[in-house]
Amino acid sequence: MLIGFLILGAVGLAVQALIGLSFLISSIWENEKRATTFAWVQFIGMVLLLAVYLYLAKIGFFNTPAGGWLLGAGYIVTILGLIFFLRKTAANTKALEGTKGNIVDTVNRFDEREVLFARNRSLRPGSPQYDIFYKEHPEYKTFDDARRAKGGPMGHPGIIDGVHGTHNVAMMFGGSSIPQFLGVPDCVNPKPHFSIADQIAKNPVKIDPTDMTLRIKGFAKRLGAAMVGITELNQNWVYSHRGEIFHENWEDWGQEINLDHKYAIVFAEEMEFDLVQTAPHTPTNIESMYNYAQGAFITSQVAAYIANLGYNASANHLRHYDALMVPLAVDAGLGELSRMGYLLTKDLGPRIRLSAVTTDIPLVTDKPVDIGAEDFCKICKKCARCCPSQSIPLDDPQVVNGTRRWTINAQTCFDYWGKIGTDCNICMRVCPWSHARTFPHRLIVSMITRNAAARRLFNIMDDIFYGKKPKSQKGPDWARFSP
Repeated sequence: MLIGFLILGAVGLAVQALIGLSFLISSIWENEKRATTFAWVQFIGMVLLLAVYLYLAKIGFFNTPAGGWLLGAGYIVTILGLIFFLRKTAANTKALEGTKGNIVDTVNRFDEREVLFARNRSLRPGSPQYDIFYKEHPEYKTFDDARRAKGGPMGHPGIIDGVHGTHNVAMMFGGSSIPQFLGVPDCVNPKPHFSIADQIAKNPVKIDPTDMTLRIKGFAKRLGAAMVGITELNQNWVYSHRGEIFHENWEDWGQEINLDHKYAIVFAEEMEFDLVQTAPHTPTNIESMYNYAQGAFITSQVAAYIANLGYNASANHLRHYDALMVPLAVDAGLGELSRMGYLLTKDLGPRIRLSAVTTDIPLVTDKPVDIGAEDFCKICKKCARCCPSQSIPLDDPQVVNGTRRWTINAQTCFDYWGKIGTDCNICMRVCPWSHARTFPHRLIVSMITRNAAARRLFNIMDDIFYGKKPKSQKGPDWARFSP
């Protein structure tokens, strides 16, 4: 029996060393110098522990009373540790209710005219809309006028990367042409293709919700969506009034938004790890705009697909939103709201952009998820500590507009964008959940989504291996921003 225990112990220590080796390889691949250094120390320590164990077994030490006691104690500690860190702890029942779980009072629909981007992009000084808005909302005027006077916020002459970021800014604006082009009314609210319109009108397509859901999800993933979820559309998350104007359709500005679609199909597009790691430098702008372009590409085609079956659909992407994306994504089961305001997904962390199609075609909905994000974010706070504009709160979620949640200071965040000339993304980069999905990081994610103790342990480990304020990376040569 002792031989069996000795072999099992050796296998366990060998597996531990292999996991340590995989983390070392991952750290080298990620080009994380600090993590690589600590990973070397960790791996060497694991190998030495295995070597000492094998040596003691060879000389018969574990046949002695002291050796037997040490072996037994090692097994007890290991078993208790595995149980403690691998067991599934109590679920966050509020997360499993989606956004409804955090609604504590009346929620007023958000007015898109008040959204900072809408104010910055759409309102033109001297226009009737400008005068109307700031007469009703004088609290925004001083900040907004100062922000406009500075130019930007992205790609202006004061860009953080100077002349060396010019190519990246040019690429970013190149990518922005796709959402602009696909933001026209015919793409946002498509009609059936003229060649089949009469046929559909005479012979409506019979829809099976299960089959339709399978087809839409498969089609969207083929178009490039990393994740797809479906929810019934909660009117709380539909904007109350139109505020973003992109194609001179000023008659729509300030109009009430009435959206009677039953469902929202929500898509997450993955942001490339290498480019996110450069934040706040210009390569992150390229990736942001690529993902927004991808969202426009996916939503316009899925909306057209649904329209060609004779149903109504509306594409929601960078140049046209009827609703707030993060709450819809939470209800569609793609993840949870994080401290930094982004959606936090199990497989990709916050390294995503969101888009959606709302529709009345019959579908099968997904359920909200509990991945431990709220508990993780309460412990971590790394995004808040690293935020250069201190726009991310350090305290626990507060009740805002009837909902218990974290809320960033959009004005100070946006002002910092203007100072550096990029969309920053530091919070996304430093989030421990943003690491590349190599084997050791997948293993860690599988543990922290199940276990509260693991969340505390790996938050400490992340600070040790990557630092409390991780440094940005240079990124690929084709997107270099320095000489």
